[in-house]
Amino acid sequence: MQYRRFGRTELLMPVFSCGGMRYQYKWQDVPDSEISQDSQKNLEATIYRAIDAGITHIETARGYGTSEVQLGRVLPRLPRENLIVQTKVAPVEDAEEFRRTVEQSLANLRLDYVDLLALHGVNTSELLDYTIRPRGCLEVARQFQAQGRVRFIGFSTHAPTDVIVRAIATDQFDYVNLHWYYINQRNWPAIAAATQHDMGVFIISPSDKGGMLYSPPQKLVDLCAPLSPIVFNNLFCLSHPQVHTLSIGAARPSDFDEHLKTLPLLDQASEILPAILERLENEAIRCLGEDWYKTWEIGLPSVEETPGHINIRSILWLRNLALAYDLVDYAKARYGMLGNASHWFPGEKATHLDQLDLRDCLSRSPHAEKIPALLREAHNLLVGEERQRLSQA
Repeated sequence: MQYRRFGRTELLMPVFSCGGMRYQYKWQDVPDSEISQDSQKNLEATIYRAIDAGITHIETARGYGTSEVQLGRVLPRLPRENLIVQTKVAPVEDAEEFRRTVEQSLANLRLDYVDLLALHGVNTSELLDYTIRPRGCLEVARQFQAQGRVRFIGFSTHAPTDVIVRAIATDQFDYVNLHWYYINQRNWPAIAAATQHDMGVFIISPSDKGGMLYSPPQKLVDLCAPLSPIVFNNLFCLSHPQVHTLSIGAARPSDFDEHLKTLPLLDQASEILPAILERLENEAIRCLGEDWYKTWEIGLPSVEETPGHINIRSILWLRNLALAYDLVDYAKARYGMLGNASHWFPGEKATHLDQLDLRDCLSRSPHAEKIPALLREAHNLLVGEERQRLSQA
């Protein structure tokens, strides 16, 4: 395992973290007696495999159902000084409700303290306000910190980049959990801002939200050769020293195996990556056209600015991925969440496109005339089963 300084926390963070959202028994709280022995054995085996690999960062959240409770059965048996434990609690308008939830998290984990507490899902300006305003959730988190029950405070986010940058600019957080990987590099300005503020940078779900790379299409396998898509994406992310750790949402002990193949290649990233990156870009240009590939995002409206709250940018992005890299299953899964995932993946599908006039909201786009047809094409390609976030399922 390799380790990186996690910003101002000074923690030595493994470049891979053990994320806790895929090995739990249920996405909802259930009585302890209902948690199956097989589930608990699998979770504990996954934790031991992580530790054997040098992955000392164990990460979970109050919103991950039984994950905290199940971790609370194993973490107290492990050498506490060798672990970096993180949980996450969503900010709410009522700061006292937030306090009660943090107390519940600490009780579930059966630990005297957590190393990292994140305000979970600071995805909108309103949620940022709940977090940082006087007598808000951040102030409550600081009280836990003063008691020695929380060492460092950060936030996790699926927000637009400008909201993330605003949160970072407050200089109130020690680290940030955010999305950034090869197929979605929009948040680089937020990573740059976090680096300026000496914050730890944790990448959320690079293999799942980064393209469902554990079941990649053959075209992507060929483009990433001689690396697997998982190893390529890991190496791409970790070739940037501003990135400190990538989350592996392991469901079983063997889920670490492919990721660990990245480690011996980290020092060779500058030699290995350029040829793969060139192939990926050339294929996208071949499939999409160079002008579209280089300019498609210019002048696109926000969800709030768009009639019917259609998420134009995300729909066009998913179309690009489906056409360029055959990431159709991934694009369908993400498209199915539009309209169902609240502020975690905001906006609507293009279902009622023909009833809407998009001319004003697209007036700043060089592709204004053709975007409605592309949205219609994307909808026909990607529409299918309605999806929810895992925690809602």
